[in-house]
Amino acid sequence: MYDTANEVRRFFKLTPIRQVTRTMYQEFINDYGSCHAPSTVKKVNSYIRSAVKSAILDDYLIKDFTQGVELNSDKSRSIKVDYLNKAEIHRLIQHAEAGLTHRYTSRHMIVTAIYTGMRLAEIQALTWSDIDWIKSTITINKSWDAHTRQFKPTKTESSNRVIKVNRHLLALLRGLRTHSKSNMVFLTQFGTIPTSNAVNKTLRTLLADLGINRQNFHFHSLRHSHVALLLASGIDLYAISKRLGHSSTVITSNTYAYLIDEYKAQTDELIIAALESI
Repeated sequence: MYDTANEVRRFFKLTPIRQVTRTMYQEFINDYGSCHAPSTVKKVNSYIRSAVKSAILDDYLIKDFTQGVELNSDKSRSIKVDYLNKAEIHRLIQHAEAGLTHRYTSRHMIVTAIYTGMRLAEIQALTWSDIDWIKSTITINKSWDAHTRQFKPTKTESSNRVIKVNRHLLALLRGLRTHSKSNMVFLTQFGTIPTSNAVNKTLRTLLADLGINRQNFHFHSLRHSHVALLLASGIDLYAISKRLGHSSTVITSNTYAYLIDEYKAQTDELIIAALESI
C-alpha cells in the first residue's frame, strides 16, 4: 500500500480528489500499468475504487471516476506459477508429516495450508482457542502482521469464517498442543512466529527432497493446491468460495479459472450421468 500511495502522489500531485475525472484516472492506470503486471494493476485499482466508494457514501464525491476504466498492464511481467498435480500434493503431505516436530512448526503450517486453504497470515495468527476439537472447526477471525508482530484484521470482512477440518489434521495439531506453553499454535523453538521466509525455505526443501521442481511455487500456492483437491473431489464452487473467505464466487472463479477449466470435463461427465439417471 505504501508504494501504491507514492505512485498516486507522483501522478496526481496536489490534485484534489474532487477534480479527478475518469480520463485522468485512465491516464494514471495506463501510466502505472505500463510497468506493472495485470494482477498488480487490478489490486491497485481495487484499493482506489474502495476509497472512492467510501468517499461517495460519505457524500464527499458524487461520481465514481473508477467506473468503466480499462485496466491496461504489462502482461510480460505476469509471474507464471507451475502448480502441483494431485499425486504430487499427496507426496508433499506425506513427506511433510513424516518429519513433524514441535521444535520446528513450519511443516505443520504447510500441512495445515493444504488441508484448510488458509492464508499464511491466517495460519500464523492461529491460537488454540480458535480450534474447536469437538466440532472439528477452526475459527478464522484475525491474521498476523509480520512487521509489527501483532494481530491484525483479516484481509477482508468475508475472510472471517469458520471452517470444518478433518480429524487427521486435528490429531497432528493435538500432538503439537502437548508441547505448547503458549496460546499461539505455531511457534519456533525460540518462541517466535515462523516467518514467510522460514516456511518457504522449508517448502522448497521438501519439494527438493521429492525431486519436484516447480517454477515460482511458494507457500501461497498451497492454497491453490487445496482448491485443486476440493475440485477433484467434486466440491461445489460456492462451498469452496466460502471456505476460502472470498466475498463472491466471481473472485474464486477468476482466481482459480485454470483449475476450474481443468476439472470441467470431470464435471461434465457428472452432469451427463445425472441426466441419464432421470
